Amino acid sequence: MNFENYQSYILPIIIILFFAYRFYRFKVIKNKLPVLLKSGALLIDVRSVSEYTQGHNPQSINIPLDVLNKESLKLDKTKTIILCCASGTRSGIAVGILKKNGFKNVLNAGPWTNTLS
Repeated sequence: MNFENYQSYILPIIIILFFAYRFYRFKVIKNKLPVLLKSGALLIDVRSVSEYTQGHNPQSINIPLDVLNKESLKLDKTKTIILCCASGTRSGIAVGILKKNGFKNVLNAGPWTNTLS
């Protein structure tokens, strides 16, 4: 077999590895969550208010993604911030917003259901 035969497998393999890594990272954060929360970390759910009211971790606060940039001015930059949403995509965007605003310890927990015990 030559390289041309393997080319069609490269993109699917990359996609599988991306999602496997993402799943692994969410799992690691889920395992660390109780300790992080006990040590003073903030759990922020960046879904919309209506999504949040349909179900959320009782230890979380709701700051929708569209107001996070402005509301981040009220947050303590020295605390660990754990972000969640519906799938992990918006919380991933939120990580970038907070890091751009000077937050150092920011984690993406992925789906909010991942933050439940």
